[in-house]
Amino acid sequence: MLGGLPVELITMLGSSVLGGVMSIWGQSIKSKEANNKMMMAMMSKEADVIDKARRYENPHFAWTRRLIALSAIAAIIVWPKVIAVFYPDIAVTVGWTEFRPGFLFFDGKEIFQWKQMTGMVITPLDTHLVSAIVGLYFGGSLVKK
Repeated sequence: MLGGLPVELITMLGSSVLGGVMSIWGQSIKSKEANNKMMMAMMSKEADVIDKARRYENPHFAWTRRLIALSAIAAIIVWPKVIAVFYPDIAVTVGWTEFRPGFLFFDGKEIFQWKQMTGMVITPLDTHLVSAIVGLYFGGSLVKK
């Protein structure tokens, strides 16, 4: 007898505690396994949804994108040039950003300038806008396939 308890009772209590711990541990492993299965099923479903979204074809979307790109180019780039060719005395107002550096280590500041010009005017805004639209248009087309 150890401390007044028979060895059989200590063995029984020890095996009961060990059995309970092992049972809880087994349930924890089963729970994690079920959680992993549910997560895999969810990820599989999410992958199916993403795949369906990538395969979605809408012929009107391409035409809408083309119409927006052509409208922007016509309104911002072409129209002021056409006005300058047919009506050279009409001034075209153009805006752009200029950077004014500061003194020594002081920060400079950006100032937006508006100027009136006559004749054919090509500004940095024109070239930036056209390159952005062309990049977006062709970039969107390249991603398709």
